[in-house]
Amino acid sequence: MNDLNESGYTTMKTQQSLQTPATLRRLLDQESLNFILTNRLPRVALTHFMGWLSKIEHPWVCRPAIAIWKMFADLDLSEAARQDFKSLHDCFTRALKPGARPFNPDPTLLCSPSDGIIVGCGPIVDETLIQAKGLTYTLTDLIHDPARVDQHRNGFYVTLRLKSSMYHRFHAPADCRVSQVDYISGDVWNVNPPALKRVPGLYCRNERAVIRAQLADGSPMTLVPVAAILVASIRLHWLDVRLHLRYRGANPIPCDAALARGEEMGWFEHGSTIIICLPPGYGLAEDLGLGAQVQAGQALAQPEKPKKHKL
Repeated sequence: MNDLNESGYTTMKTQQSLQTPATLRRLLDQESLNFILTNRLPRVALTHFMGWLSKIEHPWVCRPAIAIWKMFADLDLSEAARQDFKSLHDCFTRALKPGARPFNPDPTLLCSPSDGIIVGCGPIVDETLIQAKGLTYTLTDLIHDPARVDQHRNGFYVTLRLKSSMYHRFHAPADCRVSQVDYISGDVWNVNPPALKRVPGLYCRNERAVIRAQLADGSPMTLVPVAAILVASIRLHWLDVRLHLRYRGANPIPCDAALARGEEMGWFEHGSTIIICLPPGYGLAEDLGLGAQVQAGQALAQPEKPKKHKL
């Protein structure tokens, strides 16, 4: 009987341990607790520590870290180009198998630059964008350039949130030419829904890069990758610097990079947000809406059809 009792006790403890990650996930899904745990910590110090830890190239660090990550996120590595990750950072910034993200070839469409969830979209009202219900922010606060603001005034925007488990690289939405990158230092607030509902002007507070580009027809397109807690590092392939909290280089970085539709632009080192700003005349692609999950290469925006006037 003692053996049976011990066996039953062991089985019960095993089941409890297997339920622990699910229990923690449920706790973290409670918005108030999630906000406190992910934003009231020393954000910058924790982000620096995570950057250091993620780059340790040792299986005793890498393998347990990825295993823990899988327990708390829907991490699917089946599309990864390889499975032998040297570090957690190597897994975060993984490339995918060839053909995993085909880009829509229709030249009239703008493709999603990354995997993500549409957490904001719609017309830019003068220069105001919506962050969350009841909270707005302005282009002036986001990109700090009056001339660029005028180019997108009354235009269109889409905000994509990359979850930590998603593919973290981002690509050119269409054929374009990048003329300048403005690095804006800032905080590293979490950019998940609980924080977006509680922190006014969150995107304008966080570290970010403003990528100024022109489409093939000369229209302006601005991409704003926004960093977040654990994610304060943005890599752009055509720059010889990595943009992160310790970067102290020139804020405006002139460049001349011609990019083809679907060409890789860079990556986040965990997951975060990209805001796409377009001139007037664009709208969301068909069958998409707030909350939709998209993949890099999928049609995201298109020219609006002229409205028919009633006789």
